[in-house]
Amino acid sequence: MAKHGPGAGIRFAPPSDLPGRRRGRGAVSNRTGRFEAHVREVDEIALAECPPPATVATTISPSETREGLTWNRSPDIGFDRSVNPYQGCEHGCIYCYARPTHAFLGLSPGIDFETRIFAKEATPERLRETFAKRGYTPAMISLGANTDPYQPAEQKLRLTRRILECLRDHRHPVSIVTKSARVLRDLELLQELAAMKLVRVLVSITTLDHRLANRMEPRASTPARRLEAVAQLHDAGIPVVVMNAPVIPGLTDMEIERLVAAAADAGADSARYVLLRLPREVAELFAEWLHAHVPGAAKRVLALVRETRGGALYQSEFGIRQRGTGPYAELIRARFGAALRRHGLDDRMPDLDTTQFRRVPAQGEFAFI
Repeated sequence: MAKHGPGAGIRFAPPSDLPGRRRGRGAVSNRTGRFEAHVREVDEIALAECPPPATVATTISPSETREGLTWNRSPDIGFDRSVNPYQGCEHGCIYCYARPTHAFLGLSPGIDFETRIFAKEATPERLRETFAKRGYTPAMISLGANTDPYQPAEQKLRLTRRILECLRDHRHPVSIVTKSARVLRDLELLQELAAMKLVRVLVSITTLDHRLANRMEPRASTPARRLEAVAQLHDAGIPVVVMNAPVIPGLTDMEIERLVAAAADAGADSARYVLLRLPREVAELFAEWLHAHVPGAAKRVLALVRETRGGALYQSEFGIRQRGTGPYAELIRARFGAALRRHGLDDRMPDLDTTQFRRVPAQGEFAFI
């Protein structure tokens, strides 16, 4: 066990102590979603006698896409519209706040969320229809606000690529959020958009410890690869932000200063953070993961989460859900702010340009130039 650096002092449970663990998956179980009629419970004796398969294959299914954009009125986030090419995410981040969306499909926010992926294949066409409407007013779109647009399925489906091509054709601004170095596949396209001040990329890094990342976000790019992606994006002239998301009290918050320094060294233009969010089923899944993977830290981590959430595991109110409340949450905010100032990453990113938007006329309409 390392004595210094990221992850120092974290004791991981050996794989032999995780009989239900699925290789390459974040969730420990397939807990029942809140809308299912029957609750599934694990029989520990049966599990020991007949453990589940060590691996679970990913299935990708097409999903009907009626609208190109998802709209929100949340006052504490910087966009009112987003695009998510995929529902479910194979990266398997155990803390992902999007996990509860699988419950609406009658599936588990646990392993189902990581293995039952739905691709919204008609999204580029729906976007073109939306942009063609006379009443549409452009504003920044967040691509990947819910699930990662560069998860493994994108390698074959190229759905995110098609969406970016649509945005380029319409001169529409976009902000991309990802944990994957796969974003570099579209480097030339991103350079086109950046030259028109139409894109920024937010690379999310939770920890610098590859061992912890491997257990917590098993199919995302390693932290080192994400930092390399930040450097290559910067060198290509693409505005890039490092998101320390989420900051996990008692597990990753000790890395704040090192992570901000690493972001600055890689050439990030700015850095931001989001405190751990555990809505609905995610709270139980995350607690289960802690007890399975880092049992020695579980009690302290959950206690600190509650300390930043008014005694609960989550607060959903606008304005505090991203940052939390209380002295410990305030200490995280102060430390992050000081780190930003020390490394010159506290400047506000310039707005993307909405003035170049061009409405491609729908079929049967005339274009006036």
